[in-house]
Amino acid sequence: MIRTQAHLGFISALLALLMLLGGMTAANAHEIRPSIASLAFQNDGTYSLSIDTNVEALIARIGGEHDDTDNAPTAEQYNRLRGLAPAELEAEFKKFAVDWLKSGILKFGDQVADLTVEDITIPEIGDVEAPRDTIVVLRGALTGGARQFVWSWPQESGASVLRVERPGQELQAQFFDAGEVSEAFDIGVAAPRSFMAKSWDYLVIGYTHILPKGLDHILFVLGLFLLATTWRPLIWQVTAFTLAHSVTLGLGLYGVVNISPSIVEPLIALSIVYVAVENVLTNKLHAWRPLIVFGFGLLHGLGFAGILTEIGMPRSDFVLGLVSFNVGVELGQLTVILLAWLAVGWAMKKDWYRQRIVIPASLLIAAIGAYWFLERTILS
Repeated sequence: MIRTQAHLGFISALLALLMLLGGMTAANAHEIRPSIASLAFQNDGTYSLSIDTNVEALIARIGGEHDDTDNAPTAEQYNRLRGLAPAELEAEFKKFAVDWLKSGILKFGDQVADLTVEDITIPEIGDVEAPRDTIVVLRGALTGGARQFVWSWPQESGASVLRVERPGQELQAQFFDAGEVSEAFDIGVAAPRSFMAKSWDYLVIGYTHILPKGLDHILFVLGLFLLATTWRPLIWQVTAFTLAHSVTLGLGLYGVVNISPSIVEPLIALSIVYVAVENVLTNKLHAWRPLIVFGFGLLHGLGFAGILTEIGMPRSDFVLGLVSFNVGVELGQLTVILLAWLAVGWAMKKDWYRQRIVIPASLLIAAIGAYWFLERTILS
């Protein structure tokens, strides 16, 4: 009796964990993504700073430390802002920008950049559960013989990516954690960054795209894990998945394949449903499973490619970024597998493992995937 209660308690904890993941079904809506800033210097001594960001989160000071914006202290303000029409939100931002532009997001030497708002593009109200990607264009002029600049995105505004464009030079891009202050960048000629520094940037982006932000990829990997009672079939599936998403990640990055996220994202949700349902219908790995997983891996790779494309990786970094990002993704997936094994590995040889863990967990994963599919199609 005590043993049965222990089993039930453990299963309840496992299902609670999966329900927590499922509760984050609006991951794209309630997660703060990195802001993408493009700084372009002109030959006439002027420069523009275009920032693709979630303005509502910027004003409400909600950063990436909140997996769900509803849990932030300023959630009420944030939700109010999301319901504003573009003209109303623009007015709110311009009031906010008076002090924000003095905070020193961009400095030349010890001087805070003198920036003015030139333009702001805010989409119309759509699904208020989904974030609006607003583009704010700021402009300024170099004064006092400035030779270097520093980027400092506020801690409360989450992570950022800075892309620097100089006349006649290749784009320079770098990822920054929340509150991280850059080294001094040269205005005229880009200082080369070390191989290790750039590799680490892309590795971190890849890893965090799985943990903690890639809930759909996490559930897919958990689906693979649940059918495997030994390491060998799991390795076969993960290898197939890795090879596949590496292929389409590369093709997507080089622009050979370009499929709209509105198509890719629902199909990724369906891949989660398929794997989970198959876990319920069969208790062994059939020969076709790695092939099916390979096909789904192609879809997931297209999703990964969108991340690196959004960042605006310099073409000279394509190979380095592709490899490092992939390594980060794989480390993230291996972490998911390790955590799952630590949670249920001791029970995998038990005769009740399939009935009490695999089937209930797979059904819940399938339900979450089905909801995501509806959310990304009919409900979008």
